[in-house]
Amino acid sequence: MAIDTTETTSASPTVHSPLGTRLSTRDKLVLFVLCAAQFMVALDFSVLNVALPVLGKDLGMSRSALQWAVTAFALPSGGFLLLFGRIGDLYGRRRLFLTGLALFGTASLLATFAWDPASFLTGRALQGLAAAAIVPTGMSLLTTTFPEGPARDRALGISGTLLSLGFTVGMVAGGVLTDVLSWRSTMGLLSVFALIVLPLAPGLLPESRTPDRPRLDIPGAITVTSGLLALIYALSTAAERGFGGTDVIVTLAAGVLLLAAFVYVESRAHAPLVSLPMLRRRTVAWGNLGGLVTFSMMSTVIFALTLYLQETLGLSAFETGLVFGVQGVMSAVAGVYAPKVIGRFGARRTLVGSLAGQGLFVAGLVLLNAHTWSVWLATAAVSLASMCHLGAIISYGLTVTSGVPDEEQGLATGLVTSTQQVGITIGIPLLGVLATTSGDLLAGVHTVLALDAAIVLAAAVLVATGLGRDRSRPVETEALGLR
Repeated sequence: MAIDTTETTSASPTVHSPLGTRLSTRDKLVLFVLCAAQFMVALDFSVLNVALPVLGKDLGMSRSALQWAVTAFALPSGGFLLLFGRIGDLYGRRRLFLTGLALFGTASLLATFAWDPASFLTGRALQGLAAAAIVPTGMSLLTTTFPEGPARDRALGISGTLLSLGFTVGMVAGGVLTDVLSWRSTMGLLSVFALIVLPLAPGLLPESRTPDRPRLDIPGAITVTSGLLALIYALSTAAERGFGGTDVIVTLAAGVLLLAAFVYVESRAHAPLVSLPMLRRRTVAWGNLGGLVTFSMMSTVIFALTLYLQETLGLSAFETGLVFGVQGVMSAVAGVYAPKVIGRFGARRTLVGSLAGQGLFVAGLVLLNAHTWSVWLATAAVSLASMCHLGAIISYGLTVTSGVPDEEQGLATGLVTSTQQVGITIGIPLLGVLATTSGDLLAGVHTVLALDAAIVLAAAVLVATGLGRDRSRPVETEALGLR
């Protein structure tokens, strides 16, 4: 069903910069609001990790219960992404984005002042639900506000950089804030971000309205949301207890069956939640595969290196955070240059090359040993791998969303962000458990890193084959205004 999305805003209309010129002041303000919200959500993925032991003692949570501090966020944020992306398409992206921001700020305050485990986990779950509204609507607002070409390349480059940087900054900031103040300050920081962004957004962001509102695909919404919830729960629980638990097996099977049912439902729906023809697009299918692999495998690398740096080399949490701080700086550098590379070689070639680079630099980490000099190898290799990872993030987002009509951008970006969330969630359970269950931690880390590199390199070959030859002529960076 064709949907007419007329973009209106309470302020003056956005005038997009033509090719070869800089972004206007208004474009920059819109970009600031959208990227600040994405950075805030990325920060939430990692800022609490270092604080978990202290948090557990303060609230009386057992070690086994601490996984729910992460799972309570991951379940709704991953499970509702696709549904909220479509709701934004149909009923207003800005409206849902603002609602998500307000809920995120409120939930962060609840988590900040939590008085027991139940109140804290409720706050985390509400944060995850808010993130599921913010991320796909924010991305679709970005891709519909900035037209295809250099403006969107720049915007997605900055957004991707801050997404990667937010995760890294969260690891460093979490340790510093917990040591200097308390674990509660990590949640308070998130509420401050929401309070900064929320007042600015209404006057800057355009609203999308649909003249007619087709009925939401309820069966599709139920099956995909339930399937994603079951899948994420199973994989998150497996990270702590392994795949042998009855609840893990049952929910994993339920997730697979529900997602299969979702595909069947969508093939017969009059107004489907997901357009199956879209999923059959080579750019959507293979681009999302590249995104799934780059996110899942890089999260595994960070997890394995965290164990290695602290337990094998004996670094403190703060020193470990500094290693990942270097990684974050290099990712920021990559974010500056990635749009120029994409402008020169195209998003598809950049995606394949970035995956190959990530795999090769991760393979170099297999040389790590118990000697202190290995910290330099770890810092250099993970930083270079992260630069390639950042290139893959930006190029896969461009690959998936390029050529998609504005009325389906929420769906396309919902797929992109679902891929991100599922990727971040599944990497550690699938491979990280090999390090935690190994009698020799260093040998386990080597196994994880070797498998990680092999999977990324295999994905590079598959994506290159699946996307085929990009017949579009690469455009020189001068013509795109990227120099």
